[in-house]
Amino acid sequence: MQAFRTWFEPIKPVRLDGNALTIQVPNKYFYEWLEEHYVSLLKTSIRSQLGDKGRLEYQILVSDSREEERRKSIAGNGMGNNYPNGNGSSVSLSDQVPYYNNVDTDSIKNPFVIPGIKKMKVDPQLNPNYRFDNYIEGDCNRLARSAGHAISRKPGQTSFNPLVIFGNVGLGKTHLAQAIGNEILDKFPTKTVLYVSSEKFTNQIIAGIKNNAINDVVTFYQLIDVLIVDDIQFLEGKKKTQDIFFHIFNQLHQNGKQIILTSDRPPKDLQDMEERLISRFKWGLSADLQAPDLETRIAILEYKMMQEGVEIAQDVTEFICYNIKNNIRELEGVLISLIAQSSLNRREIDIDLAKEVVRNFVTEINKEITVEFIQKLVADYFKVPVETLNGKTRKRSIVIARQLSMYLAKNMTDRSLKALGEVFGGRDHSTVIYSCRTVQDLMETDPFFKETVSDLEKKIRMSLSEK
Repeated sequence: MQAFRTWFEPIKPVRLDGNALTIQVPNKYFYEWLEEHYVSLLKTSIRSQLGDKGRLEYQILVSDSREEERRKSIAGNGMGNNYPNGNGSSVSLSDQVPYYNNVDTDSIKNPFVIPGIKKMKVDPQLNPNYRFDNYIEGDCNRLARSAGHAISRKPGQTSFNPLVIFGNVGLGKTHLAQAIGNEILDKFPTKTVLYVSSEKFTNQIIAGIKNNAINDVVTFYQLIDVLIVDDIQFLEGKKKTQDIFFHIFNQLHQNGKQIILTSDRPPKDLQDMEERLISRFKWGLSADLQAPDLETRIAILEYKMMQEGVEIAQDVTEFICYNIKNNIRELEGVLISLIAQSSLNRREIDIDLAKEVVRNFVTEINKEITVEFIQKLVADYFKVPVETLNGKTRKRSIVIARQLSMYLAKNMTDRSLKALGEVFGGRDHSTVIYSCRTVQDLMETDPFFKETVSDLEKKIRMSLSEK
């Protein structure tokens, strides 16, 4: 049923002249698809209704700047579709008039023309720095990234057409969409790839209408092999632009071209958008980009540091990533600000400088880690009462939990050894030093214990960052 709606409903009968039936099809690709996939069915139908000498002629609908229809009959012998009948004569599904290309690419106005090049060549408008190899993968983006890789290998030939990438601001939608375009150009240099923002697309439509050249714009877009439209949600409420984009979308999709869209929300949540457009956006894959988890944020920041050629202490890196949680652009902004502050004011990039910079990006920095919070988390981890950590019991499980609490408190807070000893039941600073050495020795000899310490450190920081 879907095949019928796609390939037969758009056909319009034009005339019946003797044994020749003329039908109108939307474009050359439509004709070629019918001849390739349904020639036997068409041949049988024509013969049953018009006899063995029945012929099928095609009229391709093409609009020029004067909005006229030009009739082009397709040569059956040119496509190799002549079939012998029972009498030995030839039955052609097409007229014997040579086929001429209906699209003169040299005469089409190219909104992205490259000066000095005579034949139409499209500047893809892609940022060459947006690549897969610098797009850090995590659970937050794995589906969209994997779909992008599949598309770059077979553009227009996967079930991910269109691919709609949606998510909040600053999560890498534009980076991923352009990475797909760059990868396709690397693999298929002859393909025409174009990235365009919905704002620029709308402005081109407005200019086309004002200059009575809308058909030039539409025809240009119909020649694109891979169309990437950024921030499709900005088409909301723009009825004429939506209508034109609908026809461009249909033409590209029918021709097996790849369409990639980005949006700040899933298609179903787009407002004041034609239902027929939303329905087509749902044809392929809608993949969301979520806020990156802590590990992914750290990986992204470390990659940016490597690009900038700077080294930042791990505690500073972690502090930044604990506080900048929902926007990759803000991570980049913090790093740039840190480098600038360090260079201009000749300051070392440390926790204090990081706190000053981060305050410009977030309204509230996560709470400071306290000894009491560490004690509670360690007690919960070892399933012992928190008050026993400050008591005098020598039970091994309690002693290990107490020593580990002291070690973490020494490394993760600014409290002095004396102050830490007082918090842990009035013990002196030498007890704190001994406990820290014991934990360090156990970490060097027991991989499982080392993993436990690392796990607790992450839990402490993550618990605070989620508050």
